[in-house]
Amino acid sequence: MSVVGARPQFVKLAPIAHAITAAGHEHVIVHTGQHYDPMLSDVFFRDLGIPEPDAHLGVGSGSHGVQTGSMLAQMDEVLERFQPDCVLVYGDTNSTLAAAVSAVKLHFPVAHLEAGLRSFNRAMPEEHNRVLTDHAADLCLAPTDVAMQHLANEGITDRAVLVGDVMTDVLYQVRDAVLAEQKPNAVTDEFAKGEFYVATIHRAENTNEPERLREVVSALSQADKPVVLLAHPRVRAKAEEHGISLEAGSLTTRDPLAYPELIAAVLSSAGVITDSGGLQKEAFLLRVPCTTVRHETEWVETVELGWNVLANTPEEIAAAITRPAPAPTDATPYGEGHAAAAAVAAIVESIGA
Repeated sequence: MSVVGARPQFVKLAPIAHAITAAGHEHVIVHTGQHYDPMLSDVFFRDLGIPEPDAHLGVGSGSHGVQTGSMLAQMDEVLERFQPDCVLVYGDTNSTLAAAVSAVKLHFPVAHLEAGLRSFNRAMPEEHNRVLTDHAADLCLAPTDVAMQHLANEGITDRAVLVGDVMTDVLYQVRDAVLAEQKPNAVTDEFAKGEFYVATIHRAENTNEPERLREVVSALSQADKPVVLLAHPRVRAKAEEHGISLEAGSLTTRDPLAYPELIAAVLSSAGVITDSGGLQKEAFLLRVPCTTVRHETEWVETVELGWNVLANTPEEIAAAITRPAPAPTDATPYGEGHAAAAAVAAIVESIGA
């Protein structure tokens, strides 16, 4: 049983779903509804070829306690109904933690995909979710050597397996399809190749406080090329609430793109500006320079190899956006694109699903 609820998890689910089917196992998909916008949910299932969910909890938005509590209240019944051999949870969202806790309490084995990632920032709700899930899980499926070391440092060695990063699997598949099809989309049609930046800003620390949001917007508006901010409705609402214009100087705003369209836009861009965990790594895998508006990153390899720069003040952001191109690299810290098959094999071997 896979339990998912947010955009990055849908992306990770795609290669896992294909690998489970290819290996001849039954796969039950549970959608918590944590992201309920069709652009962030139904569209991903369609575009990535994922089967329809077998159960949909319809949780929707809410505080940590409301979301997690609602999921916990419903997961018990779902688990009892389907009786899975293993519950596979993804990443670091409230859906991840709720499914893990529910399964552990009812004695269903838990496997955690993307285990061992650490920001060491305890102010991040995602950090609590990933640490608690790793320590509850029966099997930790780590994407990198760094993640394996973090698990070892926390005493989780016998339950950890290095499988690579499933995001690499799906990204390479989508990249190849995008390059082959050359389909038009709203961003690539409007802006010339290499003459714009793609931006996504959504984290609470960058959007909740008007002063901080104004600071980030000001930095983006002063870029040397157009900055196309793919703005989630929540970010638009925050900006409007505080009287902050998202159409200023170099900054312009568009709606979020479906995943293949996002990849096409990034491939055509001069660079990425983001506070997303996933997009930093996707930019690296596509060899597009990235500026990350955060104080830390779980994907330290992207920084060490020069393709990602952490920037927070307007001056740092401006300097990072216009920095010289990084040195080429053929490093593959996130695997070669076969992580899903390795993860399914590890589950079968360890848990006997």
